[in-house]
Amino acid sequence: QVQLVESGGGLVQAGDSLRLSCAASGRIFSRYVMGWFRQAPGKEREFVGTINRSGDMTDYGNSVKGRFTISRDNAKNTVYLQMNSLKPEDTAVYYCAADARYTLTRRPGEYDYWGQGTQVTVSS
Repeated sequence: QVQLVESGGGLVQAGDSLRLSCAASGRIFSRYVMGWFRQAPGKEREFVGTINRSGDMTDYGNSVKGRFTISRDNAKNTVYLQMNSLKPEDTAVYYCAADARYTLTRRPGEYDYWGQGTQVTVSS
């Protein structure tokens, strides 16, 4: 079992930056691929990005590529999502997730554990 707790969300203006954190507890954090997803009201959960176990491989959704960066600190059992040049369309609840498989995946159904989410609101 892995428990995930997101933090760092809030209300910002367009063009601002924000960094989300996801702290993990339970099983060995470094054995999990970590992902970030988001969900806006009335929309499906959207893939934001993912990072491999060692932190040297990442993949991003097209809507955030070049603006968002995922990183992880296995010593601190934490994964981060640095969000720059935020837009109103980035407004959503952001979730982190853990996948016990080895390969990166964009599919939410392949993630085993989820956090409760943190709200990010970007005003225009």
